[in-house]
Amino acid sequence: MSGARERIVLVTRATRLDDLVARFNTVEQAKFYVEHLGADFSDYLAEHDRYREAVTIAEQSLARFGRVQRIDREFLPNFLFPPDALVVALGQDGLVANTLKYLDRQPLVGVNPDPGRWEGVLLPFGPEDLDAITAEALADRRPFRTVTMARARLTDGQELHAVNDLFIGPASHVSARYRIEVGEESENQSSSGVIVSTGLGSTGWFRSLIAGATGIAGGRKKAVGALRENGFPWDADHLYFTVREPFPSRASEASIVFGRVERGAPLKIVSQMPDYGVIFSDGVEADFLKFNSGMEAVIGVADRSGTLVL
Repeated sequence: MSGARERIVLVTRATRLDDLVARFNTVEQAKFYVEHLGADFSDYLAEHDRYREAVTIAEQSLARFGRVQRIDREFLPNFLFPPDALVVALGQDGLVANTLKYLDRQPLVGVNPDPGRWEGVLLPFGPEDLDAITAEALADRRPFRTVTMARARLTDGQELHAVNDLFIGPASHVSARYRIEVGEESENQSSSGVIVSTGLGSTGWFRSLIAGATGIAGGRKKAVGALRENGFPWDADHLYFTVREPFPSRASEASIVFGRVERGAPLKIVSQMPDYGVIFSDGVEADFLKFNSGMEAVIGVADRSGTLVL
């Protein structure tokens, strides 16, 4: 990173209370609904109030260093981040990851609005820290960590990036049908879908799949065991893929179920799903690519990477 940055973008999200009010129109109706089910509505209020307080603190702190543009999480897919922007995400790890995949090396500051409620691997700062670190971040003088991204590119030119993982499979609980190709090997498969993980995502969904597979097989091979326990580096120059619940039959095989995706040697998948194939990233099902019969997805290490401020 180099050069001074002049703009600040603050990314926020709706609280659980905001979502309830959107559904039931008023706080009173939301309260009635929650308490009618026997839940504690005061927890929703406390979370909401703490988040709004954190937003106020963050905006006031950042405004001391430049013009602040605030956007909500739901607008991320259509927002064009200025190349010279410093981006601040105020929320949980998921918001940081979801923001990072729309950036092209702009530095991202992850801020935990409520440390007493949320843990945060990607949230090294609280709102009160912004006064101390913003000037250095704008001048690119803060230490940072590079995050490798994955990219899926379709035959028609559409692309989707991932900070944690890509899911390639069915839109509902039916079998995914596709042809998978890794290097010189290829086969038709029927499964619950394919997961392609980055280093950042390797201790999440990918880890749970590895744990389940090794547990069923009773396997404790050193390399797989190390991935299961430790994942792999966030800035690794490769990805890993694993196939969920592959089903061998007369029309499908189950040999290519796990492997490494090197830069320059992508994973290729051709859909055999008439109208229910999808690709989505980082668990955000609403932002997806249709992946239906005949469409090929080329999946590999993305050309761009993420930059997390430390």
